[in-house]
Order: sequence, then C-alpha cells, then structure tokens
Amino acid sequence: MDARDRRTALRAINYGLHIVTAVDGEEYAAAGINWLTQASFEPPLVVVGIKADSQTHEVVKRVRAFVVNVLGQDQLDIAKAFFRPTEVADGALNGHPFVPAPVSGAPVLTGLPYWFEARVTDVVERGDHTVFVGEVVGAGVRDESVAPLVLRSTGMNYGG
Repeated sequence: MDARDRRTALRAINYGLHIVTAVDGEEYAAAGINWLTQASFEPPLVVVGIKADSQTHEVVKRVRAFVVNVLGQDQLDIAKAFFRPTEVADGALNGHPFVPAPVSGAPVLTGLPYWFEARVTDVVERGDHTVFVGEVVGAGVRDESVAPLVLRSTGMNYGG
C-alpha cells in the first residue's frame, strides 16, 4: 500500500472538531478531538477515539464517563485552547467558563452550542488511540442555529 494514498484516503473521512472533558475529584482533563461518531439509536451510543498517552485518556478510563462539547463553526479559537495541557482557574477550563454536567460532573463549556454526556460501556485499547463507547445520559442545546465546526473547514488534518 502506498503510504501517501492511504493517508490521503483516510483524511477524506468527514470529522467534526470537539472538546472532550472529564473530571476525577480535583483532576480536570480536556482535549480537542475529532474521532467521534454515533453508533446506536437505542440505546444512544457514541464512539470516541482518545490519544492513549493523554491525561484525558487516563481520566476517562478511570471515571468511565465524559462530556463531548460541540464547537460551532466560528469557534476554532476555542478549539485551539484545548490542544495544550488542561488548566483550571476561576471557574474556567483553559480560559473558558464551564459548569458541571448533571451525571458525571465533567465540564460543560458554557460558550459552546451543544453538549452531551456519556457513561463508558466498552473500551478497546489497541493502537495509539483508545476507543471508548459511551451511552448518552444527558445532553443540552444552547443554540441550535449554529452549525458545528468541521475539521476540513479549518485547514487542519488529523488522521491518515
């Protein structure tokens, strides 16, 4: 297989850009992610790939819960704040205000249009990312008129 063709073909998969958050006591974790999909209507299941050597991976694995914060199409600047280590100060995560999710307490970023919370039901640890399957246990919409941020529209690539 030609490595360039493989990379180019895999990068043709459509992805959004999201922020996954989790909390374990006083330890907060957050990461920009794009490997996410819905896998079932009943029960409502989502699948997320999280980099295996990340703090977010470790916290999600321990607490078996996470929140997906969905970025709006004009919120790339917020996404970029989560491509670095997590910092919590003055009720903000990497400079962005949050409230605790109803079930897990994981951060829900208040400036984003959509969010959902999931409890991990299955874990596949293989490769450089772990696949977490989560059952959606909560969700919220702040502004349904906002289109979600799509990775391709940012000019960035992650995959291949």
